[in-house]
Amino acid sequence: MSRDALNELAAHIAEKQRDAVIATTVSDHGELTVDITAAAALDFIEWLKADQSCKFSTLIDITAVDWPTRERRFEVVWHFLSMYQNHRIRVKCALREDEMLPSITGVHPGAGWYEREVFDMFGIMFTGHADLRRILTDYGFRGHPLRKDFPTSGYTEVRYDEERKRVVYEPVKLVQEYRQFDFMSPWEGADYILPGDEKAKEAAK
Repeated sequence: MSRDALNELAAHIAEKQRDAVIATTVSDHGELTVDITAAAALDFIEWLKADQSCKFSTLIDITAVDWPTRERRFEVVWHFLSMYQNHRIRVKCALREDEMLPSITGVHPGAGWYEREVFDMFGIMFTGHADLRRILTDYGFRGHPLRKDFPTSGYTEVRYDEERKRVVYEPVKLVQEYRQFDFMSPWEGADYILPGDEKAKEAAK
């Protein structure tokens, strides 16, 4: 769509959904983003699908972003496609850590697994979801890996124990060498500099 057409669509959405829309943005590379309130999320997404000027009938993706320093820490992001009108939209909603969102599976049944992934990776709850459980990590997994405060090493090691003949879970134990970063290449004898190794030379000056 042209930028003018996207601006017209943004104005239409803002006019028809005043209680839901916080802001609309059309980027320089032609993407429409709409920021909405959490309370109006379900009704707004249902309206996007039904409105004749929008007809966003296809859910492309649901994801989230973690902003630990913000009061509303999480930003849930939905992407929709209108094959009828040939345009796309990004819908964003900011949430506090203790807030929940309504599931949109009643409007877009395909949202089920996307919402499970967002729950698994970020810990965001979706009320009304029929089967909100982990989908990428193990059921006994601790924490949510895509939160910015999740340790890169994780909390638990998983390995196969030959003596017990089964998989065992143990707390992560890191040797001291793992924590030391000297920026030197791990390939001994290499006669070239890998990206990052130049920092060691700068530090030695």
